[in-house]
Amino acid sequence: MGWRLLAQDEGPALVPGGRLGDLQDYHWHRYRQGVPEGVHDLPPGVALPLESNLAFMNGVSFTKGCYIGQELTARTYHMGVIRKRLFPIQLLGPLPVGGIAPGTTVLTESGQAAGKYRAGQGDVGLALLQSEKIKGPLHIRTAGSGRVALTVSVPDWWPTTTK
Repeated sequence: MGWRLLAQDEGPALVPGGRLGDLQDYHWHRYRQGVPEGVHDLPPGVALPLESNLAFMNGVSFTKGCYIGQELTARTYHMGVIRKRLFPIQLLGPLPVGGIAPGTTVLTESGQAAGKYRAGQGDVGLALLQSEKIKGPLHIRTAGSGRVALTVSVPDWWPTTTK
């Protein structure tokens, strides 16, 4: 997923080949890698830890109890069925002036709901999608019967066998 280094003075010199980036670079990179952050990507009361891939980042403990949602999270994990996941997406074609609103429905070619757009920056972002529908053509409807096509990727840092 890359590195993020907070340093007082020498920043890029500490890592061979490192470069100084800005906040926009950081967000673009993490969206491309499928890494959610904060309430825009993980809305409270809506985002579930396993659907948000937090177990892939060691953000969920299956041995420690006593956290809100622990029973549901553990039961879902051990059943091995997680039907939706937060996937990195790339939007293709002209985007609406105001961008895509969080919560906008992502549709299949036939018009069936495949999931929801969660957040993004420019032409990259995250969408909570049904795993079985990511292979086919997907799009988002925009104002005036427009469509923005999107492609979905599976990050290479995800485990190859997932629960």
